[in-house]
Amino acid sequence: MNYFALTIIGRDHPGIVAKVTETLFHLGCNIADSSCTILGGQFAMILILSNPGMHDQKDFETTFAPLEADGLSVFLRKLQPGGETAPEIEGEICMISVYGSDKPGIVYPVAKELGDRQINITDLNTKLVGSAQNPVYVMMIEAVLPAGLDIEELSSVLNRLKKDLQVDISVRTITPVEL
Repeated sequence: MNYFALTIIGRDHPGIVAKVTETLFHLGCNIADSSCTILGGQFAMILILSNPGMHDQKDFETTFAPLEADGLSVFLRKLQPGGETAPEIEGEICMISVYGSDKPGIVYPVAKELGDRQINITDLNTKLVGSAQNPVYVMMIEAVLPAGLDIEELSSVLNRLKKDLQVDISVRTITPVEL
């Protein structure tokens, strides 16, 4: 089975998800994984999909032309074998929340501290909330701690960063639920 990464970006408006999924449904594609969000005024969607009859990008030919005619940018890439499955990441899952006045230079120092400690960021979202007069930058990070690093140690490191960046940072564990 071949897997593809499909990325769609464009000015947000209602109906994008329906149009994309209808196109994929009519092709007989299976959506293995997906993420959709609004970034500024742009809708952004990333999907991992498969179809036993599709072997490379050429098989999709003009399939996405109607989406592009609707003002969306569509990018398709064939994944290397194994690229469709999430890796087994061992360790404690945590949620890191950052809140502060909007200014450049918040994401990088936090990401660097995590990367320096081999903490795997599995999800990162940022939003600007509040009012135009009082914008608040919000960053939510889901991460997996490596063996030997605990929440208390990470909290201590991030507390030092909190002072440097003049933001509020909190860390909490996430208990996975098995269904």
